[in-house]
Amino acid sequence: MTSPPPAARVVHPGTALPEEPESFEVFAHRVLPDLLRYGTALAGDRHVGADVVQDVMVRAHERWGRIRRADRPDLYLKRMVTNEHLSWRRRWHTRSVVPTDDVVLHARAAPAPDAADQLADRDDLRRRLAELPRRQRAVLVLRFYEGLDDAEIAQVLGVAPGTVRSSASRALAALRREATTEEER
Repeated sequence: MTSPPPAARVVHPGTALPEEPESFEVFAHRVLPDLLRYGTALAGDRHVGADVVQDVMVRAHERWGRIRRADRPDLYLKRMVTNEHLSWRRRWHTRSVVPTDDVVLHARAAPAPDAADQLADRDDLRRRLAELPRRQRAVLVLRFYEGLDDAEIAQVLGVAPGTVRSSASRALAALRREATTEEER
């Protein structure tokens, strides 16, 4: 006795097949490089950024059925990375680890060959970004590193677009003030 053949899908002319939902593995492969870049820019450290993204990806995998139904799952995950970064920094801050100033670390490090001006500028920018409040830093990273517009940034951060614009304005003003005072020294 043989089993009946599986039912064939009948497609009528002019109708499209429903699109198969994207699997988590395919989605993760597509967005992981962007999320790692974003996490690194937010945290200011490649390893910390990767840890934050890894924690988010584990949670996102568990909730993928719900996340994939969002209008923009990639922005949803960026918001998860942002929230994880903010809470991770709070958890990290309460530990007994005392951060060391960059000047002390550089004094202990072996002398390195003369670096290019571009690398010095990048390090200076990272330091300046690290001094900004977290929301202002997140807004600048989302705008300039990730290329998102105000509405997308507002969606990622869960705030109004006006809050995004005012945070960006304040952050840029603070960076300009610091650049001006450093030039005067």
